[in-house]
Amino acid sequence: MTGGRIRAACVLIAAAVLSAASTAGRAASDPAHDTHSFARPAEARVTHVALDLRADFAARTLAGTATLTLAVAPGAREVVLDTKDLVIERVTEERGGTLRHTFGDTDPVRGRPLLIALPAGGSRVVVHYRTTPQSVALQWLTPEQTAGRKQPYLFSQGQAILTRTWIPTQDSPGIRQTYRARIVVPPELRAVMSAEHLTPDGVPVPGGRAFEFALDSPIPPYLIAVAVGDIAFRPVGAGNSQRTGVFAEPSVLDRAAYEFADLDRMLAAAEALYGPYRWGRYDILVMPPSFPFGGMENPRLTFVSPTALAGDRSLTSLAAHELAHSWSGNLVTNATWRDFWLNEGFTTYFQNRIMEQLYGPERAQMLATIERQELQEELDRFSGTPRQTALYADVQGQDPDANLSAVPYDKGAAFLRMLELHVGRERFDAWLRSYFERHAFGSITTPQFVEDLRATLLGNDAALERELRIREWLFEPGLPGNDTPPTSPTLERAAAEARRFADGSPAASLQTEGWATQQWQRFLATLPERLTGAQLADLDATLHLSERGNAEVLFLWLRLAIRNEYKPAYASLERFLTSQGRRKFVEPLFKALLDTPAGQTEARRIYARARPLYHTSARQALDVLLDPSSRPSRSH
Repeated sequence: MTGGRIRAACVLIAAAVLSAASTAGRAASDPAHDTHSFARPAEARVTHVALDLRADFAARTLAGTATLTLAVAPGAREVVLDTKDLVIERVTEERGGTLRHTFGDTDPVRGRPLLIALPAGGSRVVVHYRTTPQSVALQWLTPEQTAGRKQPYLFSQGQAILTRTWIPTQDSPGIRQTYRARIVVPPELRAVMSAEHLTPDGVPVPGGRAFEFALDSPIPPYLIAVAVGDIAFRPVGAGNSQRTGVFAEPSVLDRAAYEFADLDRMLAAAEALYGPYRWGRYDILVMPPSFPFGGMENPRLTFVSPTALAGDRSLTSLAAHELAHSWSGNLVTNATWRDFWLNEGFTTYFQNRIMEQLYGPERAQMLATIERQELQEELDRFSGTPRQTALYADVQGQDPDANLSAVPYDKGAAFLRMLELHVGRERFDAWLRSYFERHAFGSITTPQFVEDLRATLLGNDAALERELRIREWLFEPGLPGNDTPPTSPTLERAAAEARRFADGSPAASLQTEGWATQQWQRFLATLPERLTGAQLADLDATLHLSERGNAEVLFLWLRLAIRNEYKPAYASLERFLTSQGRRKFVEPLFKALLDTPAGQTEARRIYARARPLYHTSARQALDVLLDPSSRPSRSH
């Protein structure tokens, strides 16, 4: 979740004769400068992190050391790290000698900088520290909050700027790092990470089991991820390769293995499109219900919401999306969070191509058309603040997660489809494959991407660049006039059924047999916002919408029910909101409740029950939604 790369050696050489003051002066005009990090990588840059931590579920902390390997410019005297809600006990040299460390001023969004005096002639510092219960990247679950209800569970969520709340490092997507880790957990639990599992079964140690991991390919720090719990594994890969598998709580494992049986085929399709998979294994970890996102593309081990387990493999495009991130996001990363579309727009485009390869053009067209439908909803939502619909986003002074929307995903994908339509698929695919090869294991800004696009696809043709409206697409709000919306005859037939019902046809007469998820999505989105209680009751009784196990379909139905205050669906609504914490679903449903005359009391009652289940990022957003006075101040 990014052109030109930020290579440590090049930056350090260029910066060798620069003072800290000149570095600060340059930052304001440098598009690669990450305003969400305190780091000064031109002076001393983290290249590797080695963790040695013990998980304490009673205290809800991780404690131990982070040993940081640095690339140091000549004359540099200190390294600056990002931290937030960490207790720093001491900092030492690799051999144990104490190093002076101080803290800068606290910023409500970025935390506080940790300034460490560099060891004479050394390139490693050891930070002895522990997390706190306020470390928002870490979600500590009681057994009752898990699927199995027997053991506690811990998971991390580092994107966008949360890794600093559990690892003291330079927490910027442009500062790529390799890592190793040793995690000690209670003996009955298992640890997994976004890295090679060196000790899959753990090694007995006093008070627990130690699990060791290594990732020798550099990644942005938000992709360092850990989960600890009652976790089982099953391979789903075919033949001798066995490159894919699923992790989940034992009670969920059968469903997960069934749902993601096509992982091997997806991986082969992705490689055929855009080059070899560079990470070794590709596994999926099905998370506990509180996981706030559909998926998180941690290398080698995607974290996925259990809302993807529809029971009929109808939501596997989520797996295709997270797999595609192995190229767009993990291999080539946005250098700063204003370049977020370079992760998500490319991935959404790539996801659709994987689905087309596996399931045919019509399935892909349905998915693309639904994405466009969701994008239009977002454009309408931001009609009063159109700058929020520019791909090159202005997020300075804000938490990058504060304004998550479909824009970087779906407008970004639409931009790439426009390029494909203009130059032809064969030429576009060759270019995109070479893009991933040119920038592998690097980070890129939007201005750097434009330079790359000019040189490698547009042939430095300024007239062509104007014709394609490149600047409008990337830097201006809305959709340029050369956008070509995707269409789907299959979805149009579903929309026609919705119009027929709105005109008075009974639900029993609708032709819905064999519909895919996307047809239900189009049907529900096409229905008028206002329906009578009798119409809603007819739909529910005939189509059993309140009983749906498909989260995407149930969400749209519940949103429609809320808008019309259809109370018979509210029991299903409460179950849905108190059984999973995916932000895509819970935030719009609470907002819809608040927008109804009598919904505020109901929203606050349900939220009081649901809040302990939700991840910190979801709670922060919903706390503000339900009580705007709780909004934190933001400044840099």
